Amino acid sequence: MPSLFAMRPLIAFFLACVLPASALNVVFILADDLGYGELGCFGQAKIRTPHLDRLAAEGTKLTRHYTGAPVCAPARCILMSGKHAGHAEIRGNRQANLSFPQFKEGQHPVSAGSLLLPAVFKKAGYATGAIGKWGLGPATSTGDPNAQGFDLFFGYNCQAVAHSYYPRFLWKNDKQVEINPKPIPGHAKTPEGEVTMEKWIGQSYAPDLMVAEAEQFIASNKSKPFFLYLAFVEPHVAMHPPVERVNEYPKEWDTEVYRGDSAYLPHPRPRAAYAALVSDLDRHVGKVRAALEKAGVLDDTLIVFTSDNGTTHPGGPGTRFHIGGCDAPFFNSTAGLRGYKGSLFEGGIRVPAIVRLPGKVKAGASDETPGYFPDWLPTLCAAAGIEAPRGLDGSDLWPVLTGSGKLGRKTPMLWVYPEYGGQLAVRIGDFKVIRQGLKTKKPGPWEVYDLAKDPAEEKDLAAARPDLIEQAVALLRREVSPNDKFPMEIPGSGG
Repeated sequence: MPSLFAMRPLIAFFLACVLPASALNVVFILADDLGYGELGCFGQAKIRTPHLDRLAAEGTKLTRHYTGAPVCAPARCILMSGKHAGHAEIRGNRQANLSFPQFKEGQHPVSAGSLLLPAVFKKAGYATGAIGKWGLGPATSTGDPNAQGFDLFFGYNCQAVAHSYYPRFLWKNDKQVEINPKPIPGHAKTPEGEVTMEKWIGQSYAPDLMVAEAEQFIASNKSKPFFLYLAFVEPHVAMHPPVERVNEYPKEWDTEVYRGDSAYLPHPRPRAAYAALVSDLDRHVGKVRAALEKAGVLDDTLIVFTSDNGTTHPGGPGTRFHIGGCDAPFFNSTAGLRGYKGSLFEGGIRVPAIVRLPGKVKAGASDETPGYFPDWLPTLCAAAGIEAPRGLDGSDLWPVLTGSGKLGRKTPMLWVYPEYGGQLAVRIGDFKVIRQGLKTKKPGPWEVYDLAKDPAEEKDLAAARPDLIEQAVALLRREVSPNDKFPMEIPGSGG
């Protein structure tokens, strides 16, 4: 049998036949619960994000970009599949053990027949890696990231485990790697007495380990094209970043201790802790950029940065804190948009987005073309010169990003979200048609907003625009396929 060394010319020839001549690397960075207004380049005045601001200065900001769903798992499924929420398999944060009791952690898995973004790139000859939070199926299930096209997975398979930044273990492919013999929980309360940071600090800070793995992946694959998906966990609560990073922000900010009354962990300096999480996310981006530069592939790499949904929503009665101690009003996290995570109003689904590729994507630019997560699969395929799968719901943004053409969207953008009371939304031109509470005893009415004139969604135009409601209902009834795990009935235009 010929040696691997002797076969190298044959392997090189095969890859040359599979890969386009202009093959480039792709790094897709996904933040977790980062609000539209939480980056300096998107108007944030208090939290420092120099690396992301630099990325925006070197690339293009997408100022009307949307996630595919207002919470973690469905947003990630839509991103990976190129299917909108009416066709995507995963439409909510359902736990795997509800259907598959053999799994002790993880979310409902995508099926074996899924065709996700990494598999498309792997088939084209790319090395594929996923580092961070997965949420689309436990290890060894049909949704295992290795079964869905990733050569390497390192991080949190389960979203619930990711509530702690000091878990007992992370996954490396199908193996658990212990990182904290004494893990720190993601949920606790301190109703009385002193609240300290040190109590909730463990031995190994998971985000630092994941960034190191990303640096290693880049170094190991610098001589061939790669697709790297970095689903970082910041700034999702619980808030327990390293103490020295919290101390980078003013003590004067925090006039009230958070005791865990809105879930997750208590913290003596919740505002500073939240800012530290966002700045940590920014550091990660800086380290990834530096790793690409050290490998000599920075300007041959398409970098995309965005968030899975908006910032976390208010807590229960009797507390001014949002979930986990976040103080979104203090940071103006939504930049004046209505709603938060879990809502189909703009604050829940409009997310910051930045794209960088010198020579192709204009530097220092902003683009207002509406786009959303189903668009990324066809867009990345177009950028890499790979044939996109058929039957996708997304549209190719590459002509918009490169200035070579306009967006040819065939189907209006839509959202179908059966959780948080049951919600539907459709964007038709500059108008949004939305309805809430559909799975409650008192469903809300259809509402219509002109996003061009009223981005804060304050003036309901439903009475004047019944035609838009009828269009939205017809579209939803045509585009939403049945899904017994995430059922959602489409109501009529009158009720």
